[in-house]
Amino acid sequence: MGHTNYQGALQQAIGSGFNATSTAQEVINGIDLTGKIAIVTGGNTGIGLETTRVLAAAGATVIVPARDLEKARKNLAGIPNVELESIDFMDPASIDAFAEAFIATSRPLHLLINNAGIMWVPLRRDSRGIESQLATNYLAQFQLTARVWPALKKANGARVINVSSHGHQFGTFHFEDPNFINRPYETLQGYGQSKTAVNLFSLELDNRTKQFGVRVYSVHPGSIGGTELGREAPLELFQKMGFVDEQGNMLPEVLASLKNIQQGAATTVWCATTPLLDNLGGVYCEDADVAPLASDSQISPGVKRYSLDEADAKRLWKWSEEASGIFFSIS
Repeated sequence: MGHTNYQGALQQAIGSGFNATSTAQEVINGIDLTGKIAIVTGGNTGIGLETTRVLAAAGATVIVPARDLEKARKNLAGIPNVELESIDFMDPASIDAFAEAFIATSRPLHLLINNAGIMWVPLRRDSRGIESQLATNYLAQFQLTARVWPALKKANGARVINVSSHGHQFGTFHFEDPNFINRPYETLQGYGQSKTAVNLFSLELDNRTKQFGVRVYSVHPGSIGGTELGREAPLELFQKMGFVDEQGNMLPEVLASLKNIQQGAATTVWCATTPLLDNLGGVYCEDADVAPLASDSQISPGVKRYSLDEADAKRLWKWSEEASGIFFSIS
């Protein structure tokens, strides 16, 4: 229990038996979640919807907070054990209202899956001046986790899964100017910063909560086809990144590297349910196993050591409390 993953000390595969082609259904086979309560943000579309589906099929009651209730209701139709609630991750008051309503039910929370996220968006800021990717992909995770902490503690054994991305390698957390006030906005730098924050938060949260039986993981789902993540991205951005040709057609080698939705949800579901992680937390996972450390000098598989730095993790916690106005006390 004394081991932590600061500086990536625990970042090595544990032999899960799964790989990049494993599906969410495969990793949960044989696991019974009857009586368990889960919250899956963004659980009505993409890999979040598949996560909701397989958790519910395994017996869990899954609460899905969503902004577009009509769309969510349509997408979730036919899935048992699902409760749909309203939330807007760019609105702190909305997050508080959702959390307060859940806490009022006096139920424990066994699984908190912070899956909702955005990418490739133009510069926007919320009412506090927080850049939208940082607000949605990270600070909303911090706020929701803080608000439902009593229910996680009540579960006597809970897990928090924060969906990150290989895109954390696009950028460190810019403590001096996280909201692009004095530096030019570059959407992928904003995305990378938000996902580095997710990794640092998961690392520090696990260290603080493991004494209460709450373990925390950050997850790279993989590069996935068929999601809505790129709905606002201009064609020129995909061309610049080498994903598509001049006509906008995805290059064959890129298409061949993509996971499908079922494979994309696998690492989240594995982290949420595998007994192999009962005594291990604060790690970054991909392809349904603990990921290796990435090369320091280039974009490569695995997780960058800078996103597991102890000093930055503690500094981010303090920044998050100040930015959100929430004192997140673990006790």
